[in-house]
Amino acid sequence: FKMCPGRVICKLLCSGEKEVDLAVQSAKAAFKIWSQMSGMERSRVLLEAARIIREQREEIATLETINNGKSIFEARVDIDISWQCLEYYAGLAGSLAGEHIQLPGGSFGYTRREPLGVCVGIGAWNYPFQIACWKSAPALACGNAMVFKPSPFTPVSVVRLAEIFTEAGVPKGLFNVVQGGVATGQFLCHHPDVAKISFTGSVPTGIKIMEMAAKGIKPVTLELGGKSPLIIFSDCALENAVNGALMANFLTQGEVCCNGTRVFVERKILDVFTKEVVKRTQKIKVGDPLLEDTRMGALINRPHLDRVQGFIKQAKEQGAQVLCGGDLYVPDDPKLKNGYYMRPCVLGNCTDDMTCVKEEIFGPVMSILPFDTEEEVVERANNTKFGLAGGVFTRDIQKAHRVVAALKAGMCFINNYNISPVELPFGGYKASGFGRENGRAAIEYYSQLKTVCVEMGDVESVF
Repeated sequence: FKMCPGRVICKLLCSGEKEVDLAVQSAKAAFKIWSQMSGMERSRVLLEAARIIREQREEIATLETINNGKSIFEARVDIDISWQCLEYYAGLAGSLAGEHIQLPGGSFGYTRREPLGVCVGIGAWNYPFQIACWKSAPALACGNAMVFKPSPFTPVSVVRLAEIFTEAGVPKGLFNVVQGGVATGQFLCHHPDVAKISFTGSVPTGIKIMEMAAKGIKPVTLELGGKSPLIIFSDCALENAVNGALMANFLTQGEVCCNGTRVFVERKILDVFTKEVVKRTQKIKVGDPLLEDTRMGALINRPHLDRVQGFIKQAKEQGAQVLCGGDLYVPDDPKLKNGYYMRPCVLGNCTDDMTCVKEEIFGPVMSILPFDTEEEVVERANNTKFGLAGGVFTRDIQKAHRVVAALKAGMCFINNYNISPVELPFGGYKASGFGRENGRAAIEYYSQLKTVCVEMGDVESVF
């Protein structure tokens, strides 16, 4: 593998209505077999897929780095989370069960947790392989089939996942991949044999998917954008808080939906915190993502890089101060000169009404905002249409729990940020979507409950 910034690495045909229908029908046939297997049988297949991913970690991580542009260091973490996700749901597959309810006169009822059928997964380009695992693992554990459409910007690594599932022993067609953009997604959402749609991406696209799903009464899981607050109190462990701010803003070149990009800092430590953040940000190694010491690779494509640059330009026009970074970066290696690199940016002198503070930039841009009181910062933190995540750094554990309880966000962090254990549910409030990925909660969104009422005596008729 070699990095080829700005060049075509492969070409794939977009799946039209015919190809989408073939993928769905293939998945539907596989579903009949898979759904009749026991949870333990499904568990063994998922464990085998996890083992293959774990053994091929380096190869898949390299593929993902070329696919997406993130550092190989981060890509390895993504692949580890991916196989851990499969292992976690393999562990749950054999434990899925309903309950027995005793009724009067010896009668009883029971519930069955049943799969939905053919589920659709539509992924984003920032975590292509990991998102595919986050969606497919609970879906398959519950007995469903899945047709997955990756972003057209990152089409490659999910195909490898499909091959791995086949190697692990899933019925042929159980996990199918279709390629394409908006039209392909529309064919999937409108298909009459699709039972559920799970989407990760932008709010505008999420709205359209919800509208399409409504026509077929299909349940949806939406994991959308964010403009999450990170609140730094003066009683924090400063170095820990600085580390948290960097983790909350610069992973995957800042292209992370749950990033804490509004960094609220208590005024009495504003100067010392800002100085340390700028110092640390300037040391982030940008460049060839396949090099071991690189910590920030390239943004996804030229239009997105231009968009992020536009946000920084607008921020300056509205009065924000660029404390570091924000400019394009050209690596020394001539082979990388056409890459979509920029230096991570920290903005000071920010106010709540600035575009850079209100809108999701989805790039390596941190906005620092001072605050004075807990009540004030909670109100400001919640003053957004988004509600994906939030973070608090403080040594006062009572204050920490009090503040996260007040935050209108689905995923909150105390004295850390952007940690994604598969055991914990992940998802948002408000315009950031609904439904949950990961944890036991995801089982609810990939299965349906059937109630059975059994009469052990004679039926008492009112007629």
